[in-house]
Amino acid sequence: MNRIYEDILDAKRSRKKLLAILIDPEKTNRFNYLPLIKKINQSPATHIFVGGSSYDGNHLDEIISILKEKTTLPILLFPGNPSQISEKADGILFLQLLSGRNPDYLIEHQVQAVTAIEKTNLEVISTGYILIESGGETAVERVSKTKPLDRNNVDYVSQTAKAGEYIGNKLIYLEAGSGAKKTVPMEMIAMVSKRISVPLIVGGGIRSKDEIENAFNSGANIVVIGTAFENDLNFFD
Repeated sequence: MNRIYEDILDAKRSRKKLLAILIDPEKTNRFNYLPLIKKINQSPATHIFVGGSSYDGNHLDEIISILKEKTTLPILLFPGNPSQISEKADGILFLQLLSGRNPDYLIEHQVQAVTAIEKTNLEVISTGYILIESGGETAVERVSKTKPLDRNNVDYVSQTAKAGEYIGNKLIYLEAGSGAKKTVPMEMIAMVSKRISVPLIVGGGIRSKDEIENAFNSGANIVVIGTAFENDLNFFD
Protein backbone atom coordinates (compact mmCIF):
# COMPACT_ATOMS: atom_id res chain seq x y z
CA MET A 1 0.00 0.00 0.00
CA ASN A 2 2.90 2.40 0.67
CA ARG A 3 5.17 1.36 -2.16
CA ILE A 4 5.81 4.85 -3.55
CA TYR A 5 6.92 6.22 -0.20
CA GLU A 6 9.00 3.13 0.53
CA ASP A 7 10.75 3.58 -2.82
CA ILE A 8 11.50 7.22 -1.91
CA LEU A 9 12.93 6.10 1.42
CA ASP A 10 15.04 3.46 -0.34
CA ALA A 11 16.34 6.13 -2.73
CA LYS A 12 17.26 8.38 0.19
CA ARG A 13 19.15 5.54 1.89
CA SER A 14 21.03 4.68 -1.29
CA ARG A 15 21.55 8.37 -2.23
CA LYS A 16 19.71 7.92 -5.49
CA LYS A 17 18.60 11.18 -7.10
CA LEU A 18 14.88 11.46 -7.87
CA LEU A 19 13.43 13.95 -10.34
CA ALA A 20 9.76 14.89 -10.56
CA ILE A 21 8.10 16.67 -13.48
CA LEU A 22 5.26 18.90 -12.27
CA ILE A 23 2.32 19.18 -14.65
CA ASP A 24 -0.10 22.03 -13.97
CA PRO A 25 -3.46 20.97 -15.45
CA GLU A 26 -4.42 24.63 -15.82
CA LYS A 27 -1.60 25.01 -18.37
CA THR A 28 -2.16 21.67 -20.11
CA ASN A 29 -4.76 20.73 -22.70
CA ARG A 30 -5.55 17.68 -24.81
CA PHE A 31 -3.67 19.11 -27.78
CA ASN A 32 -0.23 18.94 -26.17
CA TYR A 33 -0.50 15.71 -24.17
CA LEU A 34 1.42 13.48 -26.54
CA PRO A 35 4.46 15.75 -27.18
CA LEU A 36 4.61 16.38 -23.42
CA ILE A 37 4.50 12.68 -22.55
CA LYS A 38 7.06 11.81 -25.21
CA LYS A 39 9.52 14.29 -23.69
CA ILE A 40 8.81 13.05 -20.15
CA ASN A 41 9.60 9.49 -21.24
CA GLN A 42 12.88 10.67 -22.78
CA SER A 43 13.84 12.62 -19.65
CA PRO A 44 15.50 11.33 -16.45
CA ALA A 45 12.24 11.87 -14.52
CA THR A 46 11.36 9.30 -11.86
CA HIS A 47 7.97 10.72 -10.82
CA ILE A 48 5.18 12.89 -12.17
CA PHE A 49 3.38 15.41 -9.95
CA VAL A 50 0.00 16.74 -11.16
CA GLY A 51 -1.66 19.80 -9.68
CA GLY A 52 -1.66 23.57 -9.38
CA SER A 53 -2.45 26.40 -7.02
CA SER A 54 -5.61 27.62 -8.72
CA TYR A 55 -6.82 24.83 -11.03
CA ASP A 56 -10.58 24.22 -10.86
CA GLY A 57 -11.18 22.59 -14.25
CA ASN A 58 -12.71 19.23 -15.10
CA HIS A 59 -10.06 17.42 -17.16
CA LEU A 60 -7.83 16.18 -14.32
CA ASP A 61 -8.95 12.55 -14.74
CA GLU A 62 -8.33 12.80 -18.48
CA ILE A 63 -4.78 14.07 -18.04
CA ILE A 64 -3.88 11.38 -15.54
CA SER A 65 -5.51 8.57 -17.56
CA ILE A 66 -3.46 9.47 -20.63
CA LEU A 67 -0.29 9.76 -18.55
CA LYS A 68 -0.87 6.31 -17.05
CA GLU A 69 -1.52 4.86 -20.49
CA LYS A 70 1.65 6.33 -21.99
CA THR A 71 4.14 6.26 -19.09
CA THR A 72 5.21 3.87 -16.35
CA LEU A 73 6.19 6.57 -13.84
CA PRO A 74 4.31 6.87 -10.53
CA ILE A 75 1.84 9.76 -10.63
CA LEU A 76 1.28 11.78 -7.47
CA LEU A 77 -1.37 14.43 -7.00
CA PHE A 78 -0.01 17.81 -5.88
CA PRO A 79 -3.31 19.48 -4.99
CA GLY A 80 -3.88 23.18 -4.46
CA ASN A 81 -7.34 22.50 -3.05
CA PRO A 82 -9.65 19.55 -2.22
CA SER A 83 -11.22 19.57 -5.69
CA GLN A 84 -7.94 18.37 -7.22
CA ILE A 85 -8.37 14.72 -6.26
CA SER A 86 -8.48 11.95 -8.84
CA GLU A 87 -8.76 8.23 -8.27
CA LYS A 88 -6.75 7.75 -11.47
CA ALA A 89 -3.47 8.76 -9.79
CA ASP A 90 -1.21 6.45 -7.80
CA GLY A 91 -0.85 8.64 -4.75
CA ILE A 92 -1.33 12.08 -3.26
CA LEU A 93 1.00 14.48 -1.49
CA PHE A 94 -1.28 15.35 1.45
CA LEU A 95 -0.03 18.89 1.87
CA GLN A 96 0.09 20.99 5.01
CA LEU A 97 1.25 24.59 4.46
CA LEU A 98 3.67 24.86 7.38
CA SER A 99 5.00 28.27 6.34
CA GLY A 100 1.59 29.97 6.62
CA ARG A 101 -0.95 30.49 9.38
CA ASN A 102 -4.10 30.31 7.27
CA PRO A 103 -6.17 27.58 9.00
CA ASP A 104 -7.71 26.55 5.67
CA TYR A 105 -4.30 25.33 4.50
CA LEU A 106 -3.21 23.95 7.85
CA ILE A 107 -6.25 21.70 8.44
CA GLU A 108 -9.56 22.77 6.84
CA HIS A 109 -8.77 21.75 3.25
CA GLN A 110 -7.35 18.49 4.56
CA VAL A 111 -10.60 17.75 6.42
CA GLN A 112 -12.62 18.55 3.30
CA ALA A 113 -10.48 16.16 1.24
CA VAL A 114 -11.01 13.11 3.46
CA THR A 115 -14.33 11.92 2.00
CA ALA A 116 -13.03 12.07 -1.58
CA ILE A 117 -9.76 10.32 -0.72
CA GLU A 118 -11.51 7.52 1.19
CA LYS A 119 -13.30 6.58 -2.04
CA THR A 120 -9.96 5.93 -3.79
CA ASN A 121 -6.97 3.64 -3.44
CA LEU A 122 -4.53 6.56 -3.44
CA GLU A 123 -1.37 6.19 -1.39
CA VAL A 124 -1.53 9.16 0.98
CA ILE A 125 1.82 10.74 1.82
CA SER A 126 1.74 13.45 4.50
CA THR A 127 3.88 16.34 3.24
CA GLY A 128 4.97 19.46 5.07
CA TYR A 129 4.97 22.28 2.51
CA ILE A 130 7.16 25.32 3.17
CA LEU A 131 7.00 28.34 0.88
CA ILE A 132 10.24 30.34 0.66
CA GLU A 133 10.48 33.99 -0.40
CA SER A 134 11.74 34.08 -3.98
CA GLY A 135 11.82 37.66 -5.22
CA GLY A 136 8.16 38.23 -6.04
CA GLU A 137 4.62 37.16 -5.28
CA THR A 138 3.90 33.57 -6.38
CA ALA A 139 0.61 31.85 -7.14
CA VAL A 140 0.83 29.89 -3.88
CA GLU A 141 1.21 33.10 -1.89
CA ARG A 142 -1.68 34.76 -3.71
CA VAL A 143 -4.11 31.84 -3.50
CA SER A 144 -3.29 30.76 0.06
CA LYS A 145 -3.21 34.35 1.33
CA THR A 146 -0.04 33.59 3.28
CA LYS A 147 3.45 35.03 3.22
CA PRO A 148 6.53 32.92 2.45
CA LEU A 149 9.31 32.49 4.98
CA ASP A 150 12.34 34.78 4.81
CA ARG A 151 14.96 33.23 2.53
CA ASN A 152 17.70 34.63 4.79
CA ASN A 153 16.35 33.11 8.01
CA VAL A 154 17.76 29.67 7.40
CA ASP A 155 17.58 28.55 11.02
CA TYR A 156 13.87 29.35 11.34
CA VAL A 157 13.10 27.49 8.12
CA SER A 158 15.00 24.44 9.34
CA GLN A 159 13.11 24.62 12.67
CA THR A 160 9.85 24.74 10.75
CA ALA A 161 10.86 21.70 8.70
CA LYS A 162 11.80 19.77 11.86
CA ALA A 163 8.50 20.74 13.48
CA GLY A 164 6.76 19.30 10.42
CA GLU A 165 8.64 16.05 10.89
CA TYR A 166 7.73 15.97 14.59
CA ILE A 167 4.06 16.54 13.67
CA GLY A 168 4.28 13.45 11.48
CA ASN A 169 4.96 14.67 7.95
CA LYS A 170 6.68 11.94 5.92
CA LEU A 171 8.14 14.39 3.41
CA ILE A 172 9.25 18.02 3.64
CA TYR A 173 8.84 20.18 0.53
CA LEU A 174 10.83 23.44 0.23
CA GLU A 175 9.12 25.49 -2.47
CA ALA A 176 10.15 28.80 -4.02
CA GLY A 177 6.94 28.87 -6.06
CA SER A 178 6.01 28.38 -9.68
CA GLY A 179 8.13 30.56 -11.93
CA ALA A 180 10.05 31.94 -8.96
CA LYS A 181 12.74 34.53 -9.66
CA LYS A 182 15.08 32.90 -7.13
CA THR A 183 15.48 29.27 -6.15
CA VAL A 184 15.55 27.98 -2.59
CA PRO A 185 19.04 28.92 -1.25
CA MET A 186 21.54 26.07 -1.28
CA GLU A 187 22.55 26.86 2.31
CA MET A 188 18.92 26.41 3.35
CA ILE A 189 18.60 23.08 1.54
CA ALA A 190 21.78 21.87 3.24
CA MET A 191 20.68 22.87 6.74
CA VAL A 192 17.17 21.45 6.40
CA SER A 193 18.56 18.23 4.95
CA LYS A 194 20.88 17.82 7.94
CA ARG A 195 18.17 18.65 10.49
CA ILE A 196 15.41 16.32 9.29
CA SER A 197 15.47 12.56 8.82
CA VAL A 198 12.63 12.32 6.29
CA PRO A 199 13.16 12.84 2.53
CA LEU A 200 13.42 16.41 1.26
CA ILE A 201 11.75 17.75 -1.90
CA VAL A 202 12.95 21.02 -3.46
CA GLY A 203 11.27 22.96 -6.26
CA GLY A 204 10.52 26.37 -7.70
CA GLY A 205 12.54 28.60 -9.99
CA ILE A 206 14.95 25.87 -11.12
CA ARG A 207 15.80 26.62 -14.74
CA SER A 208 19.00 24.72 -15.55
CA LYS A 209 20.69 21.36 -15.15
CA ASP A 210 23.34 23.03 -12.96
CA GLU A 211 20.65 24.26 -10.58
CA ILE A 212 19.18 20.75 -10.43
CA GLU A 213 22.59 19.31 -9.61
CA ASN A 214 23.28 22.02 -7.02
CA ALA A 215 20.03 21.20 -5.23
CA PHE A 216 20.94 17.49 -5.16
CA ASN A 217 24.45 18.22 -3.93
CA SER A 218 23.03 20.40 -1.15
CA GLY A 219 20.84 17.60 0.15
CA ALA A 220 17.60 17.43 -1.86
CA ASN A 221 16.30 13.90 -2.36
CA ILE A 222 13.72 14.91 -4.98
CA VAL A 223 14.02 17.92 -7.27
CA VAL A 224 10.91 19.22 -9.02
CA ILE A 225 10.89 20.84 -12.46
CA GLY A 226 7.74 22.59 -13.63
CA THR A 227 7.78 25.93 -15.44
CA ALA A 228 11.17 25.37 -17.09
CA PHE A 229 9.89 22.15 -18.67
CA GLU A 230 6.52 23.69 -19.58
CA ASN A 231 8.30 26.51 -21.40
CA ASP A 232 10.82 24.24 -23.14
CA LEU A 233 9.94 20.61 -23.76
CA ASN A 234 13.53 20.13 -24.99
CA PHE A 235 14.88 21.09 -21.53
CA PHE A 236 16.43 17.64 -20.99
CA ASP A 237 17.66 17.04 -24.55
